[in-house]
Amino acid sequence: MEHKILSLIKNLDKKNIKGYFIQTREDLFSLLKELIPENSSIGCGDSVTLEELGVFDFLRKENVIFYDKFQSGLTKEEKREIYLKNFSADTFISGTNAITLDGAIFNIDGNGSRVAPMLYGPSQVILIVGINKVTPDIDSAIKRTRQIAAPMDAKRLGKQTPCTKLSRCIDCKHKERICNDFVLIQGQFIKDRIKVIILNEELGY
Repeated sequence: MEHKILSLIKNLDKKNIKGYFIQTREDLFSLLKELIPENSSIGCGDSVTLEELGVFDFLRKENVIFYDKFQSGLTKEEKREIYLKNFSADTFISGTNAITLDGAIFNIDGNGSRVAPMLYGPSQVILIVGINKVTPDIDSAIKRTRQIAAPMDAKRLGKQTPCTKLSRCIDCKHKERICNDFVLIQGQFIKDRIKVIILNEELGY
């Protein structure tokens, strides 16, 4: 696996995306401290991976301006304000649904608030992924996201879509469907704007 990850990092570099392969959570937080300047503004996407790792709690303790959409009691309008602030954040941090061995980044989103800042706005985007998100190609990235990640995420969000009961996607037309935005990132104009940190651990789903 390590050989494949190192090859993946080389392929990311060819697409103007910076890749890192780290072994421990301690390495992750040391790297984040290096990449995120003090007093800078930080937005985050909804991510089980970041939650499992404690990234949100880490940011709350750091000397940064954290646009914290996860604080309790926020109204729908207040969350929308944070989503819009994420476009002008210095750094946007998120997980990702899948990344292919040739360096393509794939995500499915419900309302676009997670994928939109990846595409445009923040000066720096940091994506944190476990090795379980690495797939051979785009077809397998789409399949893993639709058949594994999306049903589990829909269940986590309390949706009533068919996938929460079937544990698989049937391409439903349900009003609560979360598979609305399919986004494939194949490269960047600005070198190293997107940084992918691959942790040698299985994270999220």
